[in-house]
Amino acid sequence: MIDLHFRSNEKELMDAPGIPFAAMSDLLKDLNIVNTLLGGHKITVKGLKKIIGKQKEITVCEIGCGGGDNLFAIYKYCLKKKMSIKFIGIDISKECIDFAKERYPQLSCEWICSDYATVDLQQNPPTVIFSSLFCHHFTNEELMSMLRWLQKNSKLGFFINDLHRHWLAYYSIKYLTRLFSRSYLMKYDACLSVARSFRKNEWKELLTKAAIKNHIVSWQWAFRFLVICRNKN
Repeated sequence: MIDLHFRSNEKELMDAPGIPFAAMSDLLKDLNIVNTLLGGHKITVKGLKKIIGKQKEITVCEIGCGGGDNLFAIYKYCLKKKMSIKFIGIDISKECIDFAKERYPQLSCEWICSDYATVDLQQNPPTVIFSSLFCHHFTNEELMSMLRWLQKNSKLGFFINDLHRHWLAYYSIKYLTRLFSRSYLMKYDACLSVARSFRKNEWKELLTKAAIKNHIVSWQWAFRFLVICRNKN
């Protein structure tokens, strides 16, 4: 039985530079399947609704946007609700940005290939900024800087959708990906992502240290946390 008392600091394969486009494409397709079947997209839409309330004209930014599947899930929700929406997708990986552009041409999206921390959105802040399955790639110290950036660059606030570090989540995704995934990146990184992720008390501590006062951390199925942080008007 793996020891999950503390976060793993082992790097995921997908974080290495120079991953071929074909390998990244296979990973991004599988991540979309996981987000769809295990409720990840529903949690993302839930986070959006918590922040925007009844607003009908919004701009949504995702950092670590990957292949764009989270933004597309929001797009489908807003389309049903007849909302006017613009997107900003930020990812340091050119392969991810290229994949997202090709897969979701219907999105009204400004795609930015960059380290999110070098992007300044304060002149025209998006209504809400979010990340999904992104935060566990960073150290606790890096995360505190990220939390402050998210607060500083968003108009109404931000939310985070990420994994719960739990033995059942670890072994479930380990064997599920062996069954359905064709991606060597997914097969290696999926359970490691769980080992690198968080528990509720850790989120609370990080938010407190980053001086993010107006926050709610809630557990979501399947083995996720939704972190909601509203900016005070």
